[in-house]
Amino acid sequence: METIVDVDPASGEVLARITAATGAEVGAAVARARAAAPGWSDVPFDARAELLLRSAARLAERTEELAQLVTREMGKPLEQARREVGSRAAEIQSAVDTARRALAVEDLSAAGHTSHVVRDPLGVVAAITPWNFPVAMPTALLLPALLMGNTVVFKPSEHVPLVGASLRELLGAHLPEGVLELVQGAGATGAALVEADVDMIGFVGSRETGLRVMAAAARGLKRLVLELGGKDPLVVFADADLEAAADVAVTHALRNSGQVCCSVERVYVAAAVRERFERLVLERARSWRLGNGFDPEARLGPLVSAEQRRKVHDQVERARADGARLLLGGELVEGPGWFYPATVLTDVPAHTPLANEETFGPVVSIASFSGDEDEAVALANRTRFGLGANVFTRDAERGLRVARRIRCGQVGVNRYLAAAPQAPWVGARQSGLGSLGGVEGFRQFSVPKTISLAR
Repeated sequence: METIVDVDPASGEVLARITAATGAEVGAAVARARAAAPGWSDVPFDARAELLLRSAARLAERTEELAQLVTREMGKPLEQARREVGSRAAEIQSAVDTARRALAVEDLSAAGHTSHVVRDPLGVVAAITPWNFPVAMPTALLLPALLMGNTVVFKPSEHVPLVGASLRELLGAHLPEGVLELVQGAGATGAALVEADVDMIGFVGSRETGLRVMAAAARGLKRLVLELGGKDPLVVFADADLEAAADVAVTHALRNSGQVCCSVERVYVAAAVRERFERLVLERARSWRLGNGFDPEARLGPLVSAEQRRKVHDQVERARADGARLLLGGELVEGPGWFYPATVLTDVPAHTPLANEETFGPVVSIASFSGDEDEAVALANRTRFGLGANVFTRDAERGLRVARRIRCGQVGVNRYLAAAPQAPWVGARQSGLGSLGGVEGFRQFSVPKTISLAR
C-alpha cells in the first residue's frame, strides 16, 4: 500500500505519513460524488452560494492556522502564506458574483420563436492541484466547479496533503454529503482519478503530466481545463524605466523561491542598457535573504524537495558550462533542508536548458538583444510555452504592439502581468488548455443548452 511521506522542506522533518487512496477507494469517492450530483445541481444557485460563503467565514477565521501549515509543508515564508490564504477567503464573494454572471440566461429571438440559452453542470469534476500555491490553486478549480452545480473529487499534491485536507474540511463543512470528496496520493492516485467515472478534469501542474492527463481524458471524451507550465519572458527596451523593470525581474523571478508558473524566467534587455540593468538587478537580488519560512527576515524559503533543488542547480550549472556568467548565488546550501540562494546569471545562451525549460527556482536569467522590436518579439516567442510575458518601454504604442505580438495568455506592459480579478487566466500554446477565472473560465465547468419556444 502506497504511503505519502510528508516532509518539512526546511528541516527534512517528517510531518505525517498518509496512506494513499487505492484505485478502489478513488472509485468509491467518485461514486459518492456521482450519487450526490443530481441533488446538488437541483439546489438553487443562491442556496449553493450561501453554503460556500459560510465556508469563507470559517476560512477567514482560520487564516493563521492554515498559513502556518502552508509554511511547514512547502516552505513558503509565513507572510506570503498569510496573504495567499487571506486573499482566497476574501475572494469567495467575488467567485459567487462571477458564477452568477456566468449562469445568467441568454434570451435570443427569431421569427416565430424565442430561444433561451441556459447552462447545465457537467456532473462530477476531478480537481488535481499543485503544491506551490496549495490554497489559491485548489480554490481556483473548486469554487467554479461547485458554484456551477458540479460535485467534485479533489486530489491535492502529495507535497501538501495536510493543507489539502484542511481546505476540504473548511470548504466542505456546510455542503451535502458527497458534494466535495477528498482523495490523497501521488501520481498513481491522480491517474486513477483521471481514469475514473468523472465528467471533467481540472488539472494544474507540469506540461509533461498535463500531456498524460489529456491523453487519458481523450479515451472518455472528458472535458478538460489544464493550467500548465510557463517560461515567461521580460523584455526591457533601452528607453524603459530600468528601476521598475529590475524590480519586476527580481521580485517575480524570486518570489515563492521562483516556484510560480508565471515567474519571470527569461529576461531580454537591450544591449545599450544591459550593464546598468544588471547592476540594478544585483542590488535588489542581494537583499533576498534565505531562511526558514517562520523567520520574519527571510524572503526566500526552501524549494519544495531535494529533486526540485537538484533540477534548478543542474540548469544553473549547465548554463555556466555553456558560457553564461554567474553574477550571484548558484551554490548549494549546506545543512538541512532544500535551500537555494537567489541566483543571477547573464549572457545565458539561447540553446541551454535554462533558456528553454521551466526552471521553477530562484534564478534571474538575463540575455541581451540589439534593441530591435522584431528581435525582441522573436526571442519572447522562442518557446513552446505561452503563459505570460512582461514588456517595459516608455513608448506606449510600442508596448502595446509588442504585447499583441507575443503569443501568450496575459502580458504586463510597464508592470507585472497580474490582471483584474474578473479577467480570465489563460495558458496559451503548450501552457494549457482553456482558462481559469472570469465569466469565460467559470462557464467551462458547465455545458450550454438552448431551449426554443414557439410564439
